[in-house]
Amino acid sequence: MAVPKSKITKSKRGMRRSHDAINNDAFVENKDTGELHRPHHIDLKTGMYNGKQILKVKTKN
Repeated sequence: MAVPKSKITKSKRGMRRSHDAINNDAFVENKDTGELHRPHHIDLKTGMYNGKQILKVKTKN
């Protein structure tokens, strides 16, 4: 039977479990276009952030 060689400290145990609490990214729906984007990030499809045009959107020809 396997027996640990030494005690695992509370710190090491906590470090191992730190990624158990990671959640998926949240998405919000844009009111104008209905596209999903991350909150507090630029909508890359429209180039808008907080109601202002930030990026120029390239169109495919």
